[in-house]
Amino acid sequence: MIKTTWKLTLFTLLIALMTASVATAQGEEPGKTAAVQTTAEHQTVFINQLIQDNGELYIDKDPIQWYEGAAADKAFKENEPDNELDGAPDGYYIVNTAQDHDKIKVAPDAKVLMQIFDHTGKVEDVDVKWNEVISLAQFEAAYHKTAVLDLSQFPYHLTIENGVVTEIVQQYIP
Repeated sequence: MIKTTWKLTLFTLLIALMTASVATAQGEEPGKTAAVQTTAEHQTVFINQLIQDNGELYIDKDPIQWYEGAAADKAFKENEPDNELDGAPDGYYIVNTAQDHDKIKVAPDAKVLMQIFDHTGKVEDVDVKWNEVISLAQFEAAYHKTAVLDLSQFPYHLTIENGVVTEIVQQYIP
C-alpha cells in the first residue's frame, strides 16, 4: 500500500517547489540521494514513529521498495497494469505491500541528512536544502511537528551497523 495521505499545506508547498525547480523533479539536483539497494545494512523505509525508551531513541519502521527512472516505470507498469500512464508519475515509484512495524535502535550520534523540513513553523520558510546535516534531536523535534510538513510522509534511507541505525537520509519526493 502506498502512503498517500498528504496535508493541504504539504501539497501546496510541494507544487510551489516543483514549479520553482523543474530540474530537481527530473533528477538533476546536486547532492541527490541515489536509490539504495535494500540490504541488511541499507534499508529504505517509512518511519511510522519515533519512540523514546529509557533515554534511547528507536524507529518504528516500515520497509519499502523505492524505484527511480526506468526501474520506477517498470515497477509502475507491473503493479498498475490498468493505468493508462506510460510510466511512473514524477520519475519515482514506491511499493509497500505490507504495513510492517519493525523497531530498531538509533545510535545517539546517528548522522541525519534532510532534503526538506520545517525549520521555523512557517510554510514560506520551507525550502529544499540538499543533504542538510541536522542533529538527531532536531530530527526528532521536526518529525513531531506536523502542522507545516509531515515528515512521516517521506521515505528514508537507513544505514544500519550492528543492528543500530547510524545514518538517516530523507528521500526527497517531488
